[in-house]
Amino acid sequence: MARVLEFYKQDVIPAMMKKFGYKSVMQVPKLNKIVINVTTGEARENAKVIESIIADLSAITGQRPLVCKAKKSVANFKLREGMNIGAKVTLRGQRMYEFLDRLFNVALPRVRDFRGMNPNSFDGRGNYNLGIKEQLIFPEIDYDKIDRVRGMDICFVTTAKTDEEARELLTLMGAPFQS
Repeated sequence: MARVLEFYKQDVIPAMMKKFGYKSVMQVPKLNKIVINVTTGEARENAKVIESIIADLSAITGQRPLVCKAKKSVANFKLREGMNIGAKVTLRGQRMYEFLDRLFNVALPRVRDFRGMNPNSFDGRGNYNLGIKEQLIFPEIDYDKIDRVRGMDICFVTTAKTDEEARELLTLMGAPFQS
């Protein structure tokens, strides 16, 4: 944590101030939070699936996930309001920076045929979304103990006003974007 935070203070802030012409350090965008979300359709038949998702997310993030429930009933999906359909974790502070460091330096390089993160996944307001197809890329997950390969959505929420500022921020923090 201290390594990432010191790097942010010493390298990222001066580089961002120079590139975008900020007058104050407080204008420099920063990472607010990281939200990791896993949802599955099979949870409506099997309650053990949610427990498995919670165990995986707890191992990956070091924080207990929040169980997500369906907001609406959808007959075509055999889904009723209030059913457990997934789990999510919101990381802030020290855990956020530790997860960011492990994601960029350990997990993403383990993805087969990884060519970099898609630079077009910004939402227009400075937030970045990343989809991962399997949880096995994280070293905390034991291959023998998983019941099924599941993907996850990772959302980086920043204080940046534009996508260009957010992309520069994440690049300086070590995000491996495609060229």
